[in-house]
Amino acid sequence: MTISYDVAGDGPAVVLLHSSVCDRRMWDGQWQALVGAGYRVVRLDFRGFGESPMADAPYSDAGDVLDLLDRLGVERAALVGASYGGKVALEVAATRPEAVTALALLGAGMPGHEHSAELRAFGGKEDELLEAGDVAGAVELNVDAWLGPEAGEEARALVREMQRNAFEVQLAATEFFRSSPEVDLGKVTARCLAVAGAHDFADFREIAAVLPERIAGPARHVELAWAGHLPNLERPAEVTDLLLGFLGGE
Repeated sequence: MTISYDVAGDGPAVVLLHSSVCDRRMWDGQWQALVGAGYRVVRLDFRGFGESPMADAPYSDAGDVLDLLDRLGVERAALVGASYGGKVALEVAATRPEAVTALALLGAGMPGHEHSAELRAFGGKEDELLEAGDVAGAVELNVDAWLGPEAGEEARALVREMQRNAFEVQLAATEFFRSSPEVDLGKVTARCLAVAGAHDFADFREIAAVLPERIAGPARHVELAWAGHLPNLERPAEVTDLLLGFLGGE
């Protein structure tokens, strides 16, 4: 297996899945608290992020997560996913429902969602900057877009570092092999907490609102009035408490 990951602690398994502007370091603010609360915590870098190289053959991130769980001997786990990591968590939960006990989704993407004009415009601007060789400009575009008003300079600096690393790794690749499995969200039976930020793109607020109607498991929708797209980086302690409460059955 070529993906990089960390695992620590004992107890029920919790897997942390990062946003596509970040890598596994985005969970630094939650890592020790989850381990200390009695969980076996796993976090990984998707291919082309953090310390994981790009793939040289077809793959899916959901498949990588399932392969890692098998390698670690984890039969059942709660998944915590941010943004793209939330979309991957839903794909895993639909592919192997019996393996997922709970889903905590922060500003999650959703399989089959069509991007709004606003989100497409953002992607177009990012592409323009990268095609012009302005990686620094593309990095700042992402930092400004994805962090809400509560984010401090430490969070902004970390996102800046993670996004730049991802661009450098991915732009150096000559081929891109990622695919997403076809999934039926009606097969997701895990209980779910769908969190949105009031300062996020409308796409992610809408996804969080409709997810409880799309999945089979019991689901709750929460919108954080203060948050942007990455609330666990904006108010780490508050989101840690929210996650611990949900994982503990609240």
